[in-house]
Amino acid sequence: MVNHGLCFLTMQMQTKPTSSIFYNRFFFPLKTTTFSLHTATKSSSFIDSAKTRNKASKFLVYCNTQITQNGRNGNIEAAESIFYRMPFKSTVSWTAMLTAYADNGKISKAREVFDEMPERTTSSYNAMITAYNKNGCMVDEAYKLFCNMSERNAVSYAAMITGFVNKGRFDKAMEIYENTPSKWREPVCSNVLINGYLKVGRLDEAVGVSEGMVERDVVSWSLMVDGYCKSGRLAEARKLFDKMVERNVVTWTTMINGYMKMGNLIDGFGLFSSMRKESGVLVNSTTLSIMVEACGNFDRYREGIQMHGLVLQFGFEFDVFLGNSIITMYCRFGCIYAANLVFNMMRKKDLVSWNSLITGYVQENEVEEAYDLFEKMPKRDVVSWTTMIMGFSSKGQTEKSVELFRMMPEKDNVAWTAVISGFVSNEMYEEAFCWFTEMLQKSVKPNSLTLSSLLSASANLAILTQGQQIHGQAIKVHLEFDLSIQNSLVSMYLKCGNVSDACQVFMSIKEPNIVSFNSMITGFAQNGFGEEALKLFRKMQSEGQEPNQITFLAVLSACTHVGLVKVGWEYFKSMKSLYNIEPTPDHYACMVDLLGRAGLFDEAVDLIYSMPSEPHTGVWGALLGASRTHLRLDLAKLAAQQLTKLDPDNATPYVVLSNLYSILGKKKDGDQVRMDKKSKGIKKSPGCSWVIVKDKVHLFLAGDQSHKDSEEIRVTLRTIVKEMEELELTCNLQVTQFVKEVLFHPPKYVEQFVIQINHCHHNKLYLCYHYESHPQL
Repeated sequence: MVNHGLCFLTMQMQTKPTSSIFYNRFFFPLKTTTFSLHTATKSSSFIDSAKTRNKASKFLVYCNTQITQNGRNGNIEAAESIFYRMPFKSTVSWTAMLTAYADNGKISKAREVFDEMPERTTSSYNAMITAYNKNGCMVDEAYKLFCNMSERNAVSYAAMITGFVNKGRFDKAMEIYENTPSKWREPVCSNVLINGYLKVGRLDEAVGVSEGMVERDVVSWSLMVDGYCKSGRLAEARKLFDKMVERNVVTWTTMINGYMKMGNLIDGFGLFSSMRKESGVLVNSTTLSIMVEACGNFDRYREGIQMHGLVLQFGFEFDVFLGNSIITMYCRFGCIYAANLVFNMMRKKDLVSWNSLITGYVQENEVEEAYDLFEKMPKRDVVSWTTMIMGFSSKGQTEKSVELFRMMPEKDNVAWTAVISGFVSNEMYEEAFCWFTEMLQKSVKPNSLTLSSLLSASANLAILTQGQQIHGQAIKVHLEFDLSIQNSLVSMYLKCGNVSDACQVFMSIKEPNIVSFNSMITGFAQNGFGEEALKLFRKMQSEGQEPNQITFLAVLSACTHVGLVKVGWEYFKSMKSLYNIEPTPDHYACMVDLLGRAGLFDEAVDLIYSMPSEPHTGVWGALLGASRTHLRLDLAKLAAQQLTKLDPDNATPYVVLSNLYSILGKKKDGDQVRMDKKSKGIKKSPGCSWVIVKDKVHLFLAGDQSHKDSEEIRVTLRTIVKEMEELELTCNLQVTQFVKEVLFHPPKYVEQFVIQINHCHHNKLYLCYHYESHPQL
């Protein structure tokens, strides 16, 4: 649209000198010597002069407005053009130009205008102080101006307090606040200080300021309600809310948001209903966004549909932010079709709209559809690329993830982390470490998720040295006290068998969460420290930490290691009775294992048949293992039969059953089981162990003789066996016999030995090589 006023001004400035009739006629009364004007009435001259001054005043206001608007729109050249061509400037004109420079980050230019002003008012000083505050690090310059002001008003004090609050210098802010005249202190200055304290989490100081206020407005109350909500103190927030004489839509929305963030849906929905009944308060798009987001976060499909209906009823269907929230909600419900409909109905879409729907497709494992949408995007950001990288990684297509990563115009640490995490989730641990090395070479700083993923890789590889290096990296980038890093460190050290370092890291956690306790309890149990695991669980209970399903898996596992059947039963029953946690098949598997190891097979079988759902392979596997230990052929056959149905390609039931037949002297039956396995083409995966020597991984598989030092290893193993026999150490006869036969006369059917013994072979080769490589041991 053509700005006719601005064009007219520019044209006249370019064609008329300041001494022209235009200049004199527009801004000053025109003087003439003609007889007719001399004989005009005084009244007519006065009216003409007033009209001229009125036009000049309107033109001045118009120019000032244009300077302000251009400054806000970032068009600083247009603002300068108007300002420097104005024939007459008021203090407002100078202040408008100063503010335009400040809004566009030209602080030195703003100061030049301030210094050149022929006359400065309190508003001019306030504008310059605000300009310094907006540039963050210049609060001391602002304070010098503040001290030099001859006259101050409420804006002056509020601006200066804001500057010090934004810099975190609350002592100085409080000093100015206390020196503010009482007539200007409340409510604006008090609100500024309260807001500052709340932003940095200093609720108590904010409460002190609030309680000292004589006059509070709706902003004061709303700030404190928000502060209490964000601190999780909903009861106090609601108490303040109920005290308020006047509430606006912000207050209602703040309280509703507080309930929803804490998962208190009943009170949140109840307050929303009350808000709709409140006269003079209209629900806005922000309120509805909060409600829609809560429905999606807590899987409230029915309420979510109702909220979508309200959006349409109130006429907010074309609100982009609200539309994005609805897309995200439907994606979380798994209703990708509905999300797509909302997306297509939106007149205007931003990057968030596209990214939200792409994320929804990825979450539903519809990566190809997500990629089709990705290719149609008019513009992409880092989130778009990273989401697709994660999507292809989740499908195991790491090559495609890498291809997309290489195509990215800009790569941040989140994108690098997505690639690294993708390798880790696909068990490509060595590639993950190679990419991490490349990431560091590119001077990209890792974040907590990067290091957590690599610690997970170290734990899964059981490579302690690698995990220790990542621990060192965490210290280097000052993330050693990040809770997610600490939890990952605990898990890594425990999986590598380093219980002492895991305990040390766990003790350094200031506020351990449920993940911290679960990691430590599970690690204790897996490393044979059952008593310590149960002791930590009791400590966790005493501290008021609510256990979850994973906690009870660790606790039941600990009971199994220690053999505490009665205690295990009590914990298992308490899941439902005390914590309203429904036991999963994994919990039943732990209990079957616990009962089976204790020889309580009747109880174990009864428990299996009492399960609310069909037992999975873990349940029958636990019964099979216990049956093998106690030589219960009848139950071993039952468990093996069920395992074969659930997992026909699993060799374990065949191997265990054939071994059990052989041990019980039923060689013919054992041979038949082996024949059945062979006829079905079922093969047992060989056991595997590895050791790192001089930064090289040495892998050992059961029955494999491909290692370059295989003969030397076997010589060492013969020596160890011979020394054990000479010292008459108590050794399982079957293990000794197995080792001898493997070394000297490899048997035709290795499966004839117990699985436990079969696993010993690769472990012994690994231990012998480790011994050879470390003679100092």
